[in-house]
Amino acid sequence: MKEQIDYPSAGKTHEVRFSGEQLKPTTDLVEYFQQYTREKPEVVAMWCFGIGFVLGWKLKPW
Repeated sequence: MKEQIDYPSAGKTHEVRFSGEQLKPTTDLVEYFQQYTREKPEVVAMWCFGIGFVLGWKLKPW
């Protein structure tokens, strides 16, 4: 059971979880990351580029 709460000043809808609902940390983390990616795609792209650069530099697959 989830309840939608609308905050007109922020223009966003937030979900409130009831105490009887079972926790799902993996699902919550994925949902949070997807929301963050939609809000700040350039930050996520730079992190992916940086991690890929460091991994490629350290692993040197050739």
